[in-house]
Amino acid sequence: MAKSPEYPLEQVISIKKNRFDQAIKTLEIKKEILEKAYERLYDLTQEWEEVKKHKQAKMDQLRDAFEQGTTTDKVQQMKAYLKVVDERVIEKKKKVDVGQKAVDAAQAQVNLATDDLFQKKKDLEKLELHKKEWSKEAAYALERKEEAEHDEQGSTGYSRIKKEKKMRDQ
Repeated sequence: MAKSPEYPLEQVISIKKNRFDQAIKTLEIKKEILEKAYERLYDLTQEWEEVKKHKQAKMDQLRDAFEQGTTTDKVQQMKAYLKVVDERVIEKKKKVDVGQKAVDAAQAQVNLATDDLFQKKKDLEKLELHKKEWSKEAAYALERKEEAEHDEQGSTGYSRIKKEKKMRDQ
């Protein structure tokens, strides 16, 4: 039996496979970036929560000072410190917002990388399916060709035997 022909798009499959592998690596990198962004956002949120708790504690302290009837200087000093704490709360909230934007951007990149990965996988699967179909067709064509050759050899052999018999008879 003759060797079946080589698939003509084998290099294309190789290229598509390499692109698919690269898309997997890219997705893994994007997921790592997203994970780091989530960790950073968590840390920033924790800092913000601590500053808010500190502010609440200072407000409770100021309320207690009012109830106990402390001096005006002390109250003014506490209010000034509360303004500083308010600024820290606002600053930490801005950092949390920036961290959230980083998470959103990283998530968008993961989504794009995932879509790209699925597209590349689909392209590769289409080519592999085509290769399978092509191989079936090539095998069938090769089989038909071999059958034709065998038929030709058989008819040639039969014709030769018939001629030899005719010559012997004469």
